[in-house]
Amino acid sequence: MDSMGMRRDAIVQLINEKGTVSFSQIKQEFPNVSEMTLRTDLKLLDEAKRILRVHGGAKSVQVIIGTDDFLNRKSVRNIPEKQKIAEKALTLLHPDTTIFLDSGSTATVLARQIPDQSYLIYTTGLSCATELANLSKPAVMLPGGKLNRYSQSVFGYSAIKELERVNFDQAFLGVTGFHPSVGFSCGINDEAFLKQAAIRQAEQVIVLMDSSKIDIKCSFSFCGLSDVDIVVSDGKLPEEFLSECQRYGVQVL
Repeated sequence: MDSMGMRRDAIVQLINEKGTVSFSQIKQEFPNVSEMTLRTDLKLLDEAKRILRVHGGAKSVQVIIGTDDFLNRKSVRNIPEKQKIAEKALTLLHPDTTIFLDSGSTATVLARQIPDQSYLIYTTGLSCATELANLSKPAVMLPGGKLNRYSQSVFGYSAIKELERVNFDQAFLGVTGFHPSVGFSCGINDEAFLKQAAIRQAEQVIVLMDSSKIDIKCSFSFCGLSDVDIVVSDGKLPEEFLSECQRYGVQVL
């Protein structure tokens, strides 16, 4: 295989591993390749249906559009980063408080490490609930709703109405992407509505986000930096994002 073929295979592998990547991430991985060449690579890979080009980057064709990716695929990506995020998020927990814990792979890692103390935890993630079932002291609530078989979560009108009855001390939210022009976003409209309900009901809003989500623009926005109190990340966030957080008074861990 020639170098061009090897490079394109490497691009596909990168996108499949990450699920969604921004063009700036691709440039970082291939610093010796011109921007024009990389854009041509993406165009031809898209035409060959090996990837899906999206605004500002590319998405794996293994990701089912509109499902926010399979949880079992996300759970094997960026494992050290998710572990670091979970460890930082644990420092924010306080016993005898009411918590919303979002669905997703990062939230699941956090659920696995929550100490056996007195909390009231609402979660829409089946995998989170499974991890929390190992604890005896927290009261764990799963709101009723429609099952998303791909992300192993519940969502929809019933789940939203149940969350609207609860006053949360903290809401820990997962995100699929952040882009300056659209804020925090995800791939399912009903998931966005559910996240917005949790934000409205929470005294403190905490976003769990590794740096690979930066510059990713998904279909449905659910909040901006002005709606967030804390961003918990892997320590690799770009300076531009950190400056925006400072401008909006958002704490970054």
